[in-house]
Amino acid sequence: MLLRAIDRFFSHEASGGLLLMFSAIAALLVANSTFQPLYDGALGSYLAVTINGDGLNKPILLWINDGLMAVFFFLIGLELKREMLEGKLKNPRDVVLPGMAAVGGMLVPAAIYLALNWGNPATIGGWAIPAATDIAFALGVLALIGTRAPSSLKVFLLTLAILDDMGAILIIALFYTSELKVDYLLYALVPLAIMIIRQQRGAHRMAPTLLLGVVMWVFVLKSGVHATLAGVITAFCIPLKDKWGKSPLHAIEHGLSPYVFYAIVPIFAFANSGVVLTGLTLNDLLAPLPLGIALGLFVGKQIGVFGLTWVMVKTGLARLPHGANWLHIYGVACLAGIGFTMSLFIGSLSFTTAAEMNGVRLGVLLGSILSGIVGYAVLRFAPQEQPDEPEAVAA
Repeated sequence: MLLRAIDRFFSHEASGGLLLMFSAIAALLVANSTFQPLYDGALGSYLAVTINGDGLNKPILLWINDGLMAVFFFLIGLELKREMLEGKLKNPRDVVLPGMAAVGGMLVPAAIYLALNWGNPATIGGWAIPAATDIAFALGVLALIGTRAPSSLKVFLLTLAILDDMGAILIIALFYTSELKVDYLLYALVPLAIMIIRQQRGAHRMAPTLLLGVVMWVFVLKSGVHATLAGVITAFCIPLKDKWGKSPLHAIEHGLSPYVFYAIVPIFAFANSGVVLTGLTLNDLLAPLPLGIALGLFVGKQIGVFGLTWVMVKTGLARLPHGANWLHIYGVACLAGIGFTMSLFIGSLSFTTAAEMNGVRLGVLLGSILSGIVGYAVLRFAPQEQPDEPEAVAA
């Protein structure tokens, strides 16, 4: 009975989002209990991998954020490549509407954050935090709606979130590079070149490519460029078809997905969602940092996604997804405000002090929770579009 219930849970589309929610709740409970010193101590413990004193020596939290999240971005890269070659991103016409919605959903939240933090050099660097969307969480909430939401909405939200992730990757590459060490970047070109050659030759065995990706990850990490980008680059070196006609990309994506969504992402959420609520006041909530993030996610995403979609449809440049109405689009715009994993990740790149990160977590959780609740309510009670009446056949 228990095994059957577990199997039903993990086979449900919403299971990934629910597991993320449980992880965040667990982090909140632990961070505000007598286990809080143990929680902080474990995440702050150092793990070293060195040879003759040279190598990597980082706290567990950074191994999670730099290491495990590189695997997450590797999976995102595989998904992006597959969608670009044979999926939803292959036909440019299918990308126009969700693409413009994604642009609006990044620009408006960033603008709201900047407006609230303008003139404050300590916090203005977090402008990209509310620009992100959590694919697993947003699609998980949409899956809870079931058949009440047209299937085209899932395609619209998934494409929007994928393009949003592409934007987040570019933002990380352009704006979150620390002191650059060019020599390590040059070293990283060596494994990259070998991976590209293997891909062009349609290599069947992917273990050498994955090992080369790990080597490149180390060099990129030590260069100052954020190491998760190595995951994306490695993914684009996995061939869609090998010389035997099989698909290493499909095989790795299918095999890796459960480990990422049911292990890596929940671990990341547990390690990064521990908001300390002790002594928290209304003034803390209304501080520019958490308020800018929360309003960016909850208000900015709605304005950006819904507003750009409305403009594109009303000007005749695009059409609403089949079977969807404007209330459906508004519900999806709300769900796009669930930043969570990506927002927390960008927050960890933007700030380093415990007080600042507590503000980031507070803003991300508040904005994401409000977005999820309102988005679910709107889609749950939105009237369903009636199918067109068939035309009468002349006698």
